[in-house]
Parts: sequence; C-alpha cells; structure tokens
Amino acid sequence: MSRTRPIVAIDGPAGAGKSTVARSVADRLGFVLVDTGALYRTVALAASRAGLPYAAAEEVGALAESLVEKDAIAFLRDARGIRMTLAGEDVSDSIRTPDIGMGASTVSAHPRVRAALLEMQRQAGRAGGVVLEGRDIGTVVFPDAEVKVFLTARPEVRARRRYDELVAKGDTRMSFEETLADVQKRDAQDEGRAVAPLRQAEGAILVDSSEMGVDDAVEAIARLAREVSR
Repeated sequence: MSRTRPIVAIDGPAGAGKSTVARSVADRLGFVLVDTGALYRTVALAASRAGLPYAAAEEVGALAESLVEKDAIAFLRDARGIRMTLAGEDVSDSIRTPDIGMGASTVSAHPRVRAALLEMQRQAGRAGGVVLEGRDIGTVVFPDAEVKVFLTARPEVRARRRYDELVAKGDTRMSFEETLADVQKRDAQDEGRAVAPLRQAEGAILVDSSEMGVDDAVEAIARLAREVSR
C-alpha cells in the first residue's frame, strides 16, 4: 500500500536502547510510538499472575488469544508517554522487571502468542507515521517498512546500561556479572527461537550504539525517515 508517511521499524537485542531511541525518534518526527516488546511483556505478566509457566506454549497462547479478543491489552498515551494497560490496570512499571523480561522472551517464542499479537501490531502501524520497536518488526511484522534499522551494542555495554538502570531504581538484587549473564542468555534465547528469531532484516541499516550517544542514534534514524519522506 502507498503511505504518505513511512513506517520506521527498529529491531535489536535487549538493552540496545531501542525504547529510548524509538521514543525520541517518534517525538522528533511527530510519529506515533508502538512498543511491541511491551505487548509480550504484558502477556508474560498476565501468565505469571495466572500461575502459568512461561514455557507452557498452549496455555499461554490461549491466554494471549483471550486477552486480545477481550481487548484487555491496550496502549495508553498520557503526559508520561506510552503506557500499557492490562484489563484496565496500568502495568507499565510492573512489566519492566528482569523476570518479566525473560518471561517475555520465552512467551514470544510461542507461535500462538505471536499470531495473536501480530495483527494487533499491524493495525497499530499500517497507515504509517509510526515508529515500531521490537525483535521482528522488519522481518515479520512490517517487512515492507520504508525505514528498517537494526540497533545493537556490545553485550557488556548493554548489560552496563541495564545494571545502571536497575540501580537507579533502587533495585540492587543483581550484580553486574549476573546482569551480563542475563543479557547473554536473553540474546541466545531470542536468536535461537524457531519462530521469528532475532536477526537483522534484509535492507536494514545497522546502527551500533556502543560508542554512540542517544542523540546521535536518534538523529541518524530520523534522518533516514526524512530522506524517504521527500
């Protein structure tokens, strides 16, 4: 389909700064931000609350289908940015724990979960003028996106960012070494899953933020979007 404004697809591993960069790119361009990773985190939270093991593919898949059917998962925009709600409850903070992050990586490998959330993601971005970030936006959700970026950084850099973020929130339960191991485990899980594994999409521009400030990464991606909008 012909879009008057492009779709910006930002994929990459955990801790690469996708959420921060995507939010700033959307603000700079005046686009809508769609955090697809938050969808999977919300399903993981719902599974945890329901007492379902993250690895229980059929049960978690059925749960995801039910949540979508009931419109129980929703994006909410307010003064603080994009919030996630689960059955009307704001769970934006609850889904940002390390356990839910690992849970999201597990549940996102289940075909029924991915199928349940796929159309929801496409509906949110089909018209263009959106920034979507996740693991498979450029490969599966919108392979026809006008701007595709693979945002990454060295594991040690991503682990340091994650660790500093947790400490800033007062969460000191994990050491830096444990955080690094968690990042490496998440990478292996995301890259090795049978369904929609994490990889750089065909035609995607590689942006390594290891030695790059957020503003530099944002400007590089925003520039790509402006170029295709001319």
